[in-house]
Amino acid sequence: MKIFYAVQATGNGHISRASEIIPFLKKYGTVDVFLSGNNHSLKNDLPVAYKSKGLSLYYDREGSVDLWKTLKSIQIKKIWNEAKHLPIEKYDLIINDFECITSLSCKLKKIPSIHFGHQASFVSSKVPRPNKREVTSEWVLKNYASGTQNVGLHFKSYDQNIFPPIIKSSIISASPSNNGHITVYLNHYRDEILIKYLSQIKDYNFEVFSKDVQSSSVIGKIKILPINQEMFNQSLINCHGIITGAGFETPSEALYLGKKIMVIPLKGQYEQQCNAKALEEFNAMSVPKLDDDFPKHFKKWIEQFEPIKLTLSHSTEEIIRAVIHKAPSYSISSGTITSTLSPLEIAI
Repeated sequence: MKIFYAVQATGNGHISRASEIIPFLKKYGTVDVFLSGNNHSLKNDLPVAYKSKGLSLYYDREGSVDLWKTLKSIQIKKIWNEAKHLPIEKYDLIINDFECITSLSCKLKKIPSIHFGHQASFVSSKVPRPNKREVTSEWVLKNYASGTQNVGLHFKSYDQNIFPPIIKSSIISASPSNNGHITVYLNHYRDEILIKYLSQIKDYNFEVFSKDVQSSSVIGKIKILPINQEMFNQSLINCHGIITGAGFETPSEALYLGKKIMVIPLKGQYEQQCNAKALEEFNAMSVPKLDDDFPKHFKKWIEQFEPIKLTLSHSTEEIIRAVIHKAPSYSISSGTITSTLSPLEIAI
């Protein structure tokens, strides 16, 4: 079977997840990746067959979405042409991890696809939302990318077809310890802003991962480190707690390791507001922004918020098998896939 896997490349989470699941997808056939977006800093060895600038979300490095830069980057005509010429009809199975060009292409060519990943879980009204829902943001979450089938991922299985997070094997096999430091991953803030507020905390060491540096440096009790998957994993595995955005992959890994979590959602990013709400169930602390109240928030977090560990009800292999089960026109028997329609018939 030929599998087309569209990966949203705004940020690093989707790429990290793709790296973990592709070996399992390859058990069912060949995999070609469509990497869409240009706002990521994680090196990868994905089998990328197609690339696009796609639609990327930009932020102002002061904690907010840069709406003007994001809107300026949108090229409607280019996206439409790419959707028309994307050769998805050559493939037997389309898996879409929140990628709009593939979603549009499938609609134009009337080809079924599976919307897979964290954003796919928001099809369900049972997934936690903030107290004040945003109508426009809800529409974007449900329509930016869609499929004829949905397989969602979230911190809990809030509804049917919502599975627990896919955790990297290096995290699953780790033996977590507490070396006392606080890991910080807040790339929607500039380093100087982070240093300004973290330096007010005298009793803890911080390991800050920054996309702006190529080598490590130390400022007081703050170590500034370049983005590196292995170094970040080790920092997280051995930290006392982590301060990060309210994304999905990093909080999921921290929950699995039983670490204390403080999230500072990216302002203007509704999905992160939803995630922050869901993380309350795991005793994570959510802070609206990084400001002069940070020392007070930090003290409360350290003293009062004890984490609730995340448990996995399904393995990565089981989740991918569920995705394959959703594949239109295919049946699974004894670990193999038998096509009941030719690729041409599927494309029709």
